[in-house]
Amino acid sequence: MRLKRKVLLLVPWLSALLLLKRYLRNDRAEELPLSEWFDPRKRPDVVTTTSWHAPVIWEGTFRRQVLQRHYRKRNLTLGLAVFATGSLADEYLEPFLLSANEYFMRGHRVVFYVLVDTLDRLPELEWGPLRRLEVFIVSDDGWPSDFHLRRMSSLGRHIVEGIQGEVDFLFGMTVTQIFQNHVGVEALGTRVAQLHGWWYFQNPRRFPYERRPTSAACIPFGQGDFYYDGAFVGGTPLEVLDLIDEYLKGVIHDLNTGLNSTYEKHLNKYFFLRKPTKLLSPEYNWDAEFYPPPQVQYVKVAQRSKRKF
Repeated sequence: MRLKRKVLLLVPWLSALLLLKRYLRNDRAEELPLSEWFDPRKRPDVVTTTSWHAPVIWEGTFRRQVLQRHYRKRNLTLGLAVFATGSLADEYLEPFLLSANEYFMRGHRVVFYVLVDTLDRLPELEWGPLRRLEVFIVSDDGWPSDFHLRRMSSLGRHIVEGIQGEVDFLFGMTVTQIFQNHVGVEALGTRVAQLHGWWYFQNPRRFPYERRPTSAACIPFGQGDFYYDGAFVGGTPLEVLDLIDEYLKGVIHDLNTGLNSTYEKHLNKYFFLRKPTKLLSPEYNWDAEFYPPPQVQYVKVAQRSKRKF
């Protein structure tokens, strides 16, 4: 009941958020035609194009120099947000930021948005050129240990209060990830989803979608495209805000019907209804507990690992 009361307090904020969305223009999503930078024939061993003609980004399928020229002309500012509190911040925040500083969108202006519960957890780092840090202090606000609700509601508030006017594209990642190779402008898109590294290689009939019909996150048996990972998501600030909006509304709906589905299941429902314009392959978030299969030739981001491939 405590969680339900707390989430229902979001309703007035959601109304303000929806009003703001009507006035925000999604004019930052200009993208090159696929034919100019993307060649799916380079990777016949994997899925490179979806049924709705969105590219799936694997190393070798994109022309990096063409994309770099295009986006440099646009003089972009890019955002990367990470939420790190408690022991997660103590253990993972410094290696995450060190690796992001080295590998994330090199050569472009980047704002790192770090959401922490205390400044004491913030490591002292020397930032590279074109990079700056913004820190937001988040309190528990009475949340009963629901990590994803705290993370997404906090990020949504800061998008509304300023981020949406500062960056052209925004990514959210989990602090337990670590960059191991360059992640560049090939990842930019209006609505970007991350394929789940484990479930990509499994039978779709086994995908762990929410199946309870009364849940807002429900995807019926026999439907669904891919299984997406909530650890890495991005797009224009407006699209990320829309994802947060739909997730929070889904949580409120489920609590009103006595259910409590997971963030990742709500995320999968969102991308089922609003197809991603770009999908990142498992190379962009590989669980390092497992040695990568032949299809994963180039691990760019690893989950919970200090091991390199």
